[in-house]
Amino acid sequence: MQEFKHYTVMKHEAVDALECKKGLIYVDCTLGGGGHSGLILERISPEGKLIAFDIDQDAIDAASEKLKDYKNLTIVKSSYTNIKQVLKDLNIEKITGGILFDLGASYHQLTKQERGFSFSKEAPLDMRFNKDSDFSAYDVVNNYKEEELVKIFSEYGEERFSKRIAKAIVTKRKQNPIKTTTELSQIITGSVPKVKSSIHPATRVFQAIRIEVNQELQNVKSTLNNVLDILDVGAIISVISFHSLEDRIVKQFMKYHSTKCHCSKTDMICHCPPPKLELINKKPITASEKELEENPPSRSAKLRVARCIR
Repeated sequence: MQEFKHYTVMKHEAVDALECKKGLIYVDCTLGGGGHSGLILERISPEGKLIAFDIDQDAIDAASEKLKDYKNLTIVKSSYTNIKQVLKDLNIEKITGGILFDLGASYHQLTKQERGFSFSKEAPLDMRFNKDSDFSAYDVVNNYKEEELVKIFSEYGEERFSKRIAKAIVTKRKQNPIKTTTELSQIITGSVPKVKSSIHPATRVFQAIRIEVNQELQNVKSTLNNVLDILDVGAIISVISFHSLEDRIVKQFMKYHSTKCHCSKTDMICHCPPPKLELINKKPITASEKELEENPPSRSAKLRVARCIR
């Protein structure tokens, strides 16, 4: 089994933002390698409680071993989208301390060859965060209509050659199903103009397919709104996002729920309820120079933080 490698992005910044206090309940929505969870546990033990979610068994196995000495940790193999039901099952009514979202794929997922996230390694078209899921990248590439492929490449990958790439995929799969990452990568590369760029031609399309397979944007949006119902007054939301689409959702969510009035200019009287959130940082926090040197992919990470006030 490949060693579980994981770099915890903005470890201290994200956990510092939670202002961890002993005796309170915290949630880590993506356990990953246990970096954020470990630091939270250091600060809240022994009285505080941490609930950590992950759907990746590799991550759960690695973090369980790393954090085995903490008796106040509950690891749940489930998507964070199920947070309301899971906490109810655990007899937890409110998140009293805070919640941390570390969105996107882990280093381990992206680099483990057989997971099929990388266009540079020969592997089956997979890209599932949850290996128990029946739906994979193979289904998107081989079963989606051409116009559906154009839509996800454009929206989720912001790929300007979406139409060319989708047409090339559909043409190719009529002959034989597209089965591997390198095969898909070659089709993409062969269907777009050759330009000098540090970004591989398949990067945006692979990102778009991964987002579609795992329903990443829909999950973030719905879960953030669900979390509002179970946050106690004073509890903090700390969210790390890794691309502009995720960050936009987080930014809009926090802005909407921290704004006092949503009335139109023609309304004479405001009937808006009081805001539920207070922004702790109006601009996103980014990785330090030291972290960028150690882990260059951290450059795309943005941290936004808000406090529940109602």
